[in-house]
Amino acid sequence: MKLSEAYEVYEIDKRILGYSEYTFKAYRIQNNLLIKHFGNADVETITYSQLKQYLGKDAQRLKPSSLGHRVRFLRSLFRYLHEEGLIPNNPASKLREPKNEQRIPKYVKQEDLECLREYCKIPLEHCLLELMYSSGMRVGEVFSVDIAHIDWDRRSIVVFGKGSKEREVYFSVKCKYWLKKYIDSRSDENPALFITQRKQSGEYKRLSIHQMRWTLKQIAKRSSINVNIYPHRMRHSLAQSLLNNDCPIEMIQSILGHSKIETTKLYLYLHGDKRREVYNRYFLG
Repeated sequence: MKLSEAYEVYEIDKRILGYSEYTFKAYRIQNNLLIKHFGNADVETITYSQLKQYLGKDAQRLKPSSLGHRVRFLRSLFRYLHEEGLIPNNPASKLREPKNEQRIPKYVKQEDLECLREYCKIPLEHCLLELMYSSGMRVGEVFSVDIAHIDWDRRSIVVFGKGSKEREVYFSVKCKYWLKKYIDSRSDENPALFITQRKQSGEYKRLSIHQMRWTLKQIAKRSSINVNIYPHRMRHSLAQSLLNNDCPIEMIQSILGHSKIETTKLYLYLHGDKRREVYNRYFLG
């Protein structure tokens, strides 16, 4: 079986398991890199040593997280092929991920957030900024939201996060105001919450993830704040706000939809002021 054929059956299996389109997009990139290196080789001819050489050729220029993603894909692909009896041995079983550097999440300070709010020009910008901040949704989750998904009474939206896991996210009163204002300003029948400002091919399209990122950066550019603004930074900012108000770490994990508490605990590194306050309160020496 050729590499291209092997990936096709692998993707079919993962689609049955409910993997997201974003996952498949990343997997296809990795598979294309694999074929670029090996050619469309027979999968049973690929050895552990060859996979190590493949990983080693880019090890110096790739971040540990990127190299780790490549390793995870190889292990997943070849494990599946071996378990399905498509190859006699699993050449990727001994591959190990590099040690990841611990990256402290970056957030937006409250004064910068207020500045961003001041420089929003249209209801869509206000709405996108407030929803990303107050709900803590991933940008892919925001992209998938339809107007019908909004529960106005609970101020919540049910979304499907990583691994198609369902969770309820919440938004602020201020966000509710701008949501209604934005939706009332529209005269289209598109079900998507966020749509393009101009018609494309005769109709309004769902606002793409790239366009959402661009919109946030345009707001930041107008405001002249010296901070790199992007969707995930708004998510980090919600976590910081919750920590500042003594929200338990387990609740933050639930709100953000983290599968592991270790991921949420990274936000504790942002909490220097609170740690100093507790230290001063309890250290009597």
